Amino acid sequence: MSNNRKPLLLVLSAASGAGKSSLCRALLARCSDIVYSVSCTTRAPRGGEIDGKSYHFLSEEEFQRRVASDDFLEYAEVHGNWYGTLRQTVEDAMVQGNSIVMDIDVQGARQLRQRLQRLPSGSVIRRGFVDIFIQVSSMDELRRRLEQRGEDTPEVIEKRLANAEREMAAVPEYRYTIVNDDFERAVDALQDIVEKEQAV
Repeated sequence: MSNNRKPLLLVLSAASGAGKSSLCRALLARCSDIVYSVSCTTRAPRGGEIDGKSYHFLSEEEFQRRVASDDFLEYAEVHGNWYGTLRQTVEDAMVQGNSIVMDIDVQGARQLRQRLQRLPSGSVIRRGFVDIFIQVSSMDELRRRLEQRGEDTPEVIEKRLANAEREMAAVPEYRYTIVNDDFERAVDALQDIVEKEQAV
């Protein structure tokens, strides 16, 4: 990475089913100087998930110890499990010149903005913070995508849609919004934001 590019902390939020994870993967494939932020969680590993690569799997006790030590940039309880992002992990990567992409919900993004206010103004994390909300063109489209995935019961889909409406109300809190109705165009828009912000 060239020295004149500012390392970024890219925060991506979206309603479930808006394609945020796919966009993150596509961005990482295109940009070698961006790394994915590996979160901590108290939930058990699923499928082929690897500790340290998919998540850092922590015991409830260890997680709460880290909370008490103010080690997290953001953390939240989701569906009975805790998730969080360690400040040191993000800071170390950014000091080395890498940009970090974080895939977090609206609640986590709010907490992160508050946490940034407590960091010194010269902090690499504070200077590089960029938040982006990924939208779909309509709630009908979101319903169609969730149903097409075939992963959830009708009850879970209704719950996800209700959550999505609440999350989409937070769009004005974000600096950028991308409508993911054409995947390649959405990846291009994401890359454009990154290049613009890295050049500042």
